[in-house]
Amino acid sequence: MRRTETSADHASPAETARLKPAGKASRQTPEARTGADNLKALKKGLNICRRGFVSVGAFSVVINLLMLTIPIYLFQLSDRVLTSRNTDTLMMLSVVAVGAILAMVALDMMRRLMLSRIGTRLETTLAGPALAGALHGQAGPTAAQALRSLQQVRNFIIGPVMPLIFDAPLAPLYFAVVFLIHPTLGFIALGAGLLLCAVAIVNQQLTASPFAEASGHGQAAENQAEALSRNSQALSGMGMMNEGIMLWGQSNAQSLTSLIRAQDRNAYLSGFSKLVRLLTQIAVLGTGAYLALQAQLTGGMMIAASIIAGRALAPIEGAIEGWRSFVQARHAYKRVKSLVEPMKNQEVRLWLPEPKGELQVEKLLYVPKGERDPVLNGVNMLLEPGEALAVVGPSGGGKSTLARILVGGVAQTAGKIRLDGAELKNWNPRQLGETIGYLPQDVELFPGTIKANIARLREDVSDAEIYRAAQLAGVHEMILRLPQGYETMIAADGSPLSGGQRQRVGLARAFFGNPKLLVLDEPNANLDVDGEKALRAALKHAKEQGITIVLITQRLAILESVDKVMVLQQGRVAGFGPAREIIPRLLSTQQASQQQPKQETQRAIKARHAGTHAAFGSGGGVQGVTGAANVTFQQS
Repeated sequence: MRRTETSADHASPAETARLKPAGKASRQTPEARTGADNLKALKKGLNICRRGFVSVGAFSVVINLLMLTIPIYLFQLSDRVLTSRNTDTLMMLSVVAVGAILAMVALDMMRRLMLSRIGTRLETTLAGPALAGALHGQAGPTAAQALRSLQQVRNFIIGPVMPLIFDAPLAPLYFAVVFLIHPTLGFIALGAGLLLCAVAIVNQQLTASPFAEASGHGQAAENQAEALSRNSQALSGMGMMNEGIMLWGQSNAQSLTSLIRAQDRNAYLSGFSKLVRLLTQIAVLGTGAYLALQAQLTGGMMIAASIIAGRALAPIEGAIEGWRSFVQARHAYKRVKSLVEPMKNQEVRLWLPEPKGELQVEKLLYVPKGERDPVLNGVNMLLEPGEALAVVGPSGGGKSTLARILVGGVAQTAGKIRLDGAELKNWNPRQLGETIGYLPQDVELFPGTIKANIARLREDVSDAEIYRAAQLAGVHEMILRLPQGYETMIAADGSPLSGGQRQRVGLARAFFGNPKLLVLDEPNANLDVDGEKALRAALKHAKEQGITIVLITQRLAILESVDKVMVLQQGRVAGFGPAREIIPRLLSTQQASQQQPKQETQRAIKARHAGTHAAFGSGGGVQGVTGAANVTFQQS
């Protein structure tokens, strides 16, 4: 870090908290993509493809016309040169044929280069919106899967099947030429073409379902592989590696089974289509020879008709062989499109005046997609600027879900969340992000320096802002003790920082900038005694700055820093009010639960050894705290 921008190195935390963040004006431009920008990018990418495909189609028409060069050349050699024995005619025809072939090859190269550019431009245009959609979505493809889907689309566009798709609509041109040579040969070629079209339809019907099943199981196997990678240390430490691999192997085996079934059907039909094409050429040659014997056409016309008929059937045969790649690309494109289209209702929002931090929640309801039971139901609360709220309750009560909803990470099913009177959805996403500081329960730091992580990966900020956030979070001294200080590189797994150190750096990231609302989910879960003291000091300084705080916690000592307490039980508010009123009731409930008769515990133990669980719910003694405030605190 530059010492010229950290002149407040010896300032006290209170003095540092009063430092005004520099560079505020530079962040008042809505740089982040909104849903409207994503939809605009999608349309732009599609328009690029449309314009490019029109050009590729025009090239394809000329290329297919030039592909008639060889059969016409053979026809002229057989019927003109061999009969006239004129060398000049041979030389002239050869020069024209070579020129046409060179032009065809050049145009085909340009066509492939254009497809390559279209695929690359499409991926470049849609990668950002697709990634944003995956990160913003609550379900569906992950970010890595979204990018891989986009790569599948690009690979299909630049692959060998795409030119065949452009050649297939021109097959009637070749059939018409065969008809001009002789109607009988035309009917043979046309009949074979119709048969191959029927084979293509049957191929689609027989392989669509297995390919879809393979894709679904493959995605499940991919998700399980990512989960195994994230939990590799736990798997190794607890001897679960084989079981984890077997779990992945079940989904992967199902995917491969469906894939093999689809590929087998596709292979049989591809072989049949090739047989039809070759037999058609033989039929054209044989029938042509018979017609030549009847003096209805020449030998050159017979050979030309066979070549042209084969060329007419080749795109259809190629489409059958490349059907798998087409299906995969189609599904991949649907996934990419599904990530961006739900965001089209988002509009570019006006930058509102800087909020003071008043937070109001009205009748909040959240039901996860595909579920029936609500995780949060009827949650109401009001926090004035500078107030601190502690949210407590048993595990699974919806506390972390509430935190994610408050920061806009998850959209509520119903109800309203207002910051300074404006609903969260009406705030500009960039402005809202700079207004909120969030520390999730599972802290994930990005690969890079500690400095970059605290600065939220921004490059247009001063070192003074980073220092201010570190001081507020009480992490400055800890960072200085690291070998590289603020320049210490953090790996993808968070090393070399411990869990507590990562949590404290994440807290500094939450304090970065000028947040008016702090949402901290179990901020002291991995902290030691020094970390707890630093956290309490940080909360005190935040309240002095008028920052509204929502604190998810189970630790008793940290409650001395809050003004209000909310008890969440099974998604409902079981208690809400001033801390001085709620905390004594919680403590009395906890003490009562710890003084239950000894025989209840003994009876529960006997029932447990007997293999029954009926006693666990009868008296409430084994379950811990009962009543409205069903929560047990951890002593710090």
